[in-house]
Amino acid sequence: MHDATLVYDDDCGFCTWWADFFERRSDFEVVGFTQLSDDQRERLPDDYESCSHLLTDGEVYSCGESLEQALVRSNVADELAPLVGFLRNFKDYEEFREGVYRAVADHRGDLGVVVSKTPPARDDSRVNE
Repeated sequence: MHDATLVYDDDCGFCTWWADFFERRSDFEVVGFTQLSDDQRERLPDDYESCSHLLTDGEVYSCGESLEQALVRSNVADELAPLVGFLRNFKDYEEFREGVYRAVADHRGDLGVVVSKTPPARDDSRVNE
């Protein structure tokens, strides 16, 4: 049973690498934009393809907050939840978090040279599945 669904751009090698990172370190369902169910798509904002999202039972977290929540809910580091809780006490934290997310997203092509995985949307071995 999945307690959250990470939604990502499955046409991006850098994004696919990160999705795989979280899939291996959490109980998340990981779903690319091209694999969304109608129900999942309905929960997302109209411009959902502009960033990643984390769907939970009652919430939709988008962009920087989606990855913040993914980190806190994964088994990457137990001490992240208290740190994030502390940082949320500062009014500039949200702006900083989203700015970092946007900077990384805007350079994902360059960053994909460092870490990347063949996106399922381009994986020729899946064509006949």
